[in-house]
Amino acid sequence: MFVITLSYLVDVEQIDEAMPAHREWVDAQYDDGIFLASGPRVPREGGVILAAGVPRPELEARLSLDPFMQKNLVAYDVVEFVARAVKPGLEALRA
Repeated sequence: MFVITLSYLVDVEQIDEAMPAHREWVDAQYDDGIFLASGPRVPREGGVILAAGVPRPELEARLSLDPFMQKNLVAYDVVEFVARAVKPGLEALRA
């Protein structure tokens, strides 16, 4: 499982201009079963994504296709971890 943080490298106006293409890309990752949750950070300085189901190299290849990344609008930080304990009902996330 991965916790991915996005940090904006540009002002929010530039982010908002690219948001429709980014959301289309995000939706495709959900359709492929890779993303589990996503949303903006508070305060709005970037975003957070939870992902699973692919090896890290494939995840990184997918991240490189994000329009935010292709336009150099964000920096990604990827942390891989093993979910040993989960809330009841989320057992499918456990390694």
